Amino acid sequence: QVQLVESGGGLVQAGGSLRLSCSASGRTFSSYHMGWFRQSPGKEREFVARISRSGIVTVYADSVKGRFTISRDNAKNMVYLQMNSLKPEDTAVYYCAASGGLSRLPREYEYWGQGTQVTVSS
Repeated sequence: QVQLVESGGGLVQAGGSLRLSCSASGRTFSSYHMGWFRQSPGKEREFVARISRSGIVTVYADSVKGRFTISRDNAKNMVYLQMNSLKPEDTAVYYCAASGGLSRLPREYEYWGQGTQVTVSS
Protein backbone atom coordinates (compact mmCIF):
# COMPACT_ATOMS: atom_id res chain seq x y z
CA GLN A 1 0.00 0.00 0.00
CA VAL A 2 1.42 3.33 -1.15
CA GLN A 3 -0.32 6.65 -0.69
CA LEU A 4 0.89 9.72 -2.55
CA VAL A 5 0.01 13.35 -1.89
CA GLU A 6 1.06 16.18 -4.20
CA SER A 7 1.47 19.81 -3.20
CA GLY A 8 2.99 23.02 -4.50
CA GLY A 9 0.66 23.82 -7.38
CA GLY A 10 -0.74 27.27 -7.95
CA LEU A 11 -1.02 30.23 -10.29
CA VAL A 12 2.14 31.60 -11.86
CA GLN A 13 2.96 33.95 -14.72
CA ALA A 14 4.66 32.72 -17.87
CA GLY A 15 8.40 32.51 -17.35
CA GLY A 16 8.02 31.83 -13.65
CA SER A 17 8.85 28.78 -11.58
CA LEU A 18 7.13 26.32 -9.27
CA ARG A 19 8.33 23.30 -7.32
CA LEU A 20 5.89 20.44 -6.89
CA SER A 21 6.31 17.98 -4.05
CA CYS A 22 5.02 14.44 -3.65
CA SER A 23 4.94 12.88 -0.20
CA ALA A 24 4.76 9.07 -0.06
CA SER A 25 3.59 6.91 2.81
CA GLY A 26 5.08 3.62 3.91
CA ARG A 27 8.53 2.14 4.34
CA THR A 28 8.91 0.79 0.78
CA PHE A 29 9.21 4.09 -1.07
CA SER A 30 12.71 3.32 -2.31
CA SER A 31 11.38 0.16 -4.01
CA TYR A 32 9.40 2.22 -6.54
CA HIS A 33 10.29 4.12 -9.64
CA MET A 34 8.47 7.45 -9.60
CA GLY A 35 6.90 9.55 -12.30
CA TRP A 36 5.15 12.85 -12.88
CA PHE A 37 2.23 13.12 -15.30
CA ARG A 38 -0.13 15.91 -16.24
CA GLN A 39 -3.60 16.20 -17.71
CA SER A 40 -5.50 19.11 -19.25
CA PRO A 41 -9.27 19.16 -19.92
CA GLY A 42 -10.13 17.14 -23.00
CA LYS A 43 -6.67 15.57 -23.26
CA GLU A 44 -5.19 12.23 -22.23
CA ARG A 45 -2.87 11.99 -19.29
CA GLU A 46 0.63 12.91 -20.48
CA PHE A 47 4.01 11.69 -19.31
CA VAL A 48 6.22 14.45 -17.92
CA ALA A 49 9.20 12.84 -16.18
CA ARG A 50 10.35 9.69 -14.39
CA ILE A 51 13.12 8.77 -11.99
CA SER A 52 14.59 5.40 -11.04
CA ARG A 53 14.60 3.90 -7.55
CA SER A 54 18.09 5.16 -6.84
CA GLY A 55 17.53 8.51 -8.52
CA ILE A 56 20.38 7.87 -10.94
CA VAL A 57 18.30 7.51 -14.11
CA THR A 58 15.92 10.28 -15.19
CA VAL A 59 13.83 10.65 -18.35
CA TYR A 60 11.86 13.68 -19.54
CA ALA A 61 9.20 14.36 -22.12
CA ASP A 62 10.51 16.43 -25.01
CA SER A 63 8.05 19.19 -24.15
CA VAL A 64 9.66 19.83 -20.75
CA LYS A 65 13.27 18.82 -21.37
CA GLY A 66 15.67 21.51 -20.22
CA ARG A 67 12.99 23.27 -18.17
CA PHE A 68 11.83 20.69 -15.61
CA THR A 69 13.91 18.63 -13.18
CA ILE A 70 12.71 15.55 -11.30
CA SER A 71 14.45 14.50 -8.09
CA ARG A 72 13.84 12.31 -5.06
CA ASP A 73 14.90 12.02 -1.45
CA ASN A 74 14.37 8.42 -0.36
CA ALA A 75 15.29 9.19 3.25
CA LYS A 76 12.32 11.59 3.39
CA ASN A 77 9.95 9.64 1.10
CA MET A 78 9.72 12.66 -1.20
CA VAL A 79 9.72 13.29 -4.95
CA TYR A 80 10.02 16.74 -6.47
CA LEU A 81 9.41 18.40 -9.81
CA GLN A 82 11.17 21.71 -10.27
CA MET A 83 9.48 23.62 -13.10
CA ASN A 84 11.25 26.61 -14.60
CA SER A 85 10.47 28.85 -17.58
CA LEU A 86 6.82 27.89 -17.35
CA LYS A 87 4.59 28.33 -20.39
CA PRO A 88 0.79 28.63 -20.65
CA GLU A 89 0.74 25.20 -22.31
CA ASP A 90 2.12 23.73 -19.07
CA THR A 91 -1.25 24.43 -17.44
CA ALA A 92 -2.66 21.12 -16.19
CA VAL A 93 -3.34 18.98 -13.16
CA TYR A 94 -0.04 17.35 -12.22
CA TYR A 95 0.03 13.84 -10.75
CA CYS A 96 2.70 11.92 -8.90
CA ALA A 97 2.75 8.15 -9.52
CA ALA A 98 4.66 5.05 -8.41
CA SER A 99 5.63 1.98 -10.45
CA GLY A 100 7.51 -1.27 -9.86
CA GLY A 101 9.26 -0.82 -13.20
CA LEU A 102 10.56 1.98 -15.39
CA SER A 103 7.96 3.24 -17.87
CA ARG A 104 6.47 6.33 -19.45
CA LEU A 105 3.02 4.75 -19.82
CA PRO A 106 0.32 5.68 -17.30
CA ARG A 107 -1.05 2.12 -17.23
CA GLU A 108 2.26 0.84 -15.84
CA TYR A 109 1.97 2.98 -12.72
CA GLU A 110 0.23 1.32 -9.80
CA TYR A 111 -0.32 4.20 -7.39
CA TRP A 112 -1.39 7.78 -8.00
CA GLY A 113 -1.78 10.94 -6.00
CA GLN A 114 -4.85 13.16 -6.13
CA GLY A 115 -3.20 15.77 -8.33
CA THR A 116 -2.32 19.43 -7.91
CA GLN A 117 -3.40 22.23 -10.25
CA VAL A 118 -0.79 24.29 -12.05
CA THR A 119 -2.02 27.33 -13.96
CA VAL A 120 0.35 29.46 -16.04
CA SER A 121 -0.99 32.81 -17.19
CA SER A 122 0.17 34.76 -20.24
